[in-house]
Parts: sequence; C-alpha cells; structure tokens
Amino acid sequence: MPTHQSAYRKYHSTETALLKLFNDLPVATDRGHVSGLCLLDLTAAFDTVDHDLLLSRLDRTFGVRGQVRAWFKSYLTGRTFHMVLGGRTSQAVNVTCSVPQGSVLGQLLFLLYTADLADLASKFGVNLHAFADDNQLHVHCDLSSVLSLP
Repeated sequence: MPTHQSAYRKYHSTETALLKLFNDLPVATDRGHVSGLCLLDLTAAFDTVDHDLLLSRLDRTFGVRGQVRAWFKSYLTGRTFHMVLGGRTSQAVNVTCSVPQGSVLGQLLFLLYTADLADLASKFGVNLHAFADDNQLHVHCDLSSVLSLP
C-alpha cells in the first residue's frame, strides 16, 4: 500500500489525510515559506482505469506475472453492462475500462494503478497525500524565490 495513501489502511482515514495537510502548511509557514496547494478529485476515477495499462503496471511495477497476471486479466475482461429502466433492458455493452466497485480488490487495483503518481510528484518536488481518488498536492518555497521570478 503506498505510504502517501490514507484510504484502505489500518489506522488511516480522511482525518489522517487532512491532518497531514494541516501539519505541513503551518510548518512551511513557520520556516518562512509560501505554499501552493492543488486539490484533485478525480471524477468517476474507478471507471477510468484502463485494463491494458493496469495489467502492464502490475507486471512492470509490482512483478505480477504468469498465472497471477492471467487471473487478474480474467477478472477484468469479459464484463458487460446494461441498464434497466421502466422494466425495459438495454443492450449489453462490453466494459473495456474500470475496476469493479464494491469490493476490496477493486479499490486495491485502483491504488496500484495510480501508485506512480507519488513518484512523479516527488520528481518535481511536489508533496502528495491522498485518500482514495482525492489527492492533495502542495509545494513550498522561499518567498524571495517567488518574488524574484520574471
């Protein structure tokens, strides 16, 4: 489980996600820094998970290969969706992306799918903390460096 993630972890909650932010910002201010904050709430995030990209990430980043990878592929593919309205059922549509919701595995797969966001943020000096699909990104810098920008 990524350490920047407060969701689905024992002794972590929305409260720990907020406390992390409400600690980091005053600490930066006490050091004479200014902060920039970006709050990202991904709309329908679990529905946007690309199956091929997820399977590739499971292989490349987490070493999920062979029979286990085949099991995940089977779990994700071959799903359909239809609607029932007024007693009428729509035609079934193949589901080509998303992770099944309402199960622990769906949540875990989403977190693994987005796990490299922390590495990317760190590469650019951005602090990241998350709760499920809600991300808090913030940077701190010395006020003089901001004032000297052209």
